[in-house]
Amino acid sequence: MISKQEILDRCNARKKGTLMETLNITFVDVDFNSKSITAKMPVSSVVHQPDGVLHGGATAALIETVGSVAVFVFKQTEHLIVRGIEISANHLKSIRDGDVFATARPVHLGRTTQHWEIKVTDKDENIISVGKLLTLTLEKK
Repeated sequence: MISKQEILDRCNARKKGTLMETLNITFVDVDFNSKSITAKMPVSSVVHQPDGVLHGGATAALIETVGSVAVFVFKQTEHLIVRGIEISANHLKSIRDGDVFATARPVHLGRTTQHWEIKVTDKDENIISVGKLLTLTLEKK
């Protein structure tokens, strides 16, 4: 069986030249029992909206990233492509600096569609946003 660190290394190796790299998203934990995966993203002026708090679009990008990578980790998708087909986010609290952590947990892991709940928290586990991501897996052509 592949180790937790090997999975995190594989997830983080995929970010070069992508939005994950731009936003400095790093995968920090995976839990095989709960089928959850967690990534962190630093909050600084790079991801702020004009009034100096975390931009909802950056949060949505984090939510979609974590949910999509979760499919690769828990669905064994070497021969599949994964696409996000619906995303929603409720922003409940603002944050100006520090790190946010996004944890994806499955609601439904179907053959072609997967539904993920993603909670975004600060370092003290205060909820910043709650997201939903619906993904689609298709055969690679």
